[in-house]
Amino acid sequence: APPRASNGSREGAADTWLRTQLAPGEVITAQSGAFERDPQESSTTDEELSRAGSPGSRGGSSSTTPDYGEKRLPQALIIGVKKGGTRALLEAIRAHPDVRAVGTEPHFFDRNYEKGLEWYRNVMPKTLEGQITMEKTPSYFVTNEAPRRIHSMAKDTKLIVVVRNPVTRAISDYTQTLSKKPEIPTFEVLAFKNRTLGLIDASWSAIRIGIYALHLENWLQYFPLSQILFVSGERLITDPAGEMAKVQDFLGLKRIVTEKHFYFNKTKGFPCLKKPEDSSAPRCLGKSKGRTHPKIDPDVIHRLRKFYKPFNVMFYQMTGQDFQWEQEESDK
Repeated sequence: APPRASNGSREGAADTWLRTQLAPGEVITAQSGAFERDPQESSTTDEELSRAGSPGSRGGSSSTTPDYGEKRLPQALIIGVKKGGTRALLEAIRAHPDVRAVGTEPHFFDRNYEKGLEWYRNVMPKTLEGQITMEKTPSYFVTNEAPRRIHSMAKDTKLIVVVRNPVTRAISDYTQTLSKKPEIPTFEVLAFKNRTLGLIDASWSAIRIGIYALHLENWLQYFPLSQILFVSGERLITDPAGEMAKVQDFLGLKRIVTEKHFYFNKTKGFPCLKKPEDSSAPRCLGKSKGRTHPKIDPDVIHRLRKFYKPFNVMFYQMTGQDFQWEQEESDK
């Protein structure tokens, strides 16, 4: 593995950018403490995990495959990002007969690592020869230790990151927290260190998660870009079959999940999944998805766009992909 810089001492390009965004003398480095667990993040309880890992359990996966085969460590992980569209991606890829995925988030590489690989393997569903085992835990992407830990499990692990315009992602993140804690301050209050100076609070997790370039630097110390697939959260809604084609190619799977698996739900505003063979009602994401966002002051949105723009540009350069988040904004 490449030499690992001590926490907070590595100064990459993204850290330098953060400097320029902050008031003089204010420094935010990528210290692990910056990523405190967000208590509002939808998460998996120990009870759910022990159920998932119990004998005879299918680990929360679909029941299309009989309960035989063996439990294996995952060969592919959906590592991020929170409120980017990871649940939609997981549900869609689970429609593929050669994929077996755990439905709950194991949080192994961030919160449960001390339980060991055997515990982790036991949480997985059983697979047959040729099937891929997967899991998704979106907080991995912003966890400093996760790349090293995953690399030490298997350096050829395939990683998938669902990214979304950081401004809408931050608002969606706040909306989720607000639904559980209605008493929290407004988005505007939390987003700024100093509203008058327009100083964005980059230490607030809702803002910090969207600084994708900063987090990606950490992963590129351990994994080549060829092992990381970046899925557009926006295109997952407007063209789910197109994004799923890329995911299946990346995983080395036959393109089985196609247009016929999706139908657009006008009420929710995003596609729902249906099994083409049966006529049962399409499967839509639960009520926690597609919540109406609170109205945010346009000036705050404008300042956030300005804040994120250099990081977005850097992210496009690092990944070789233009997600067109700036263009999308100028169209509105």
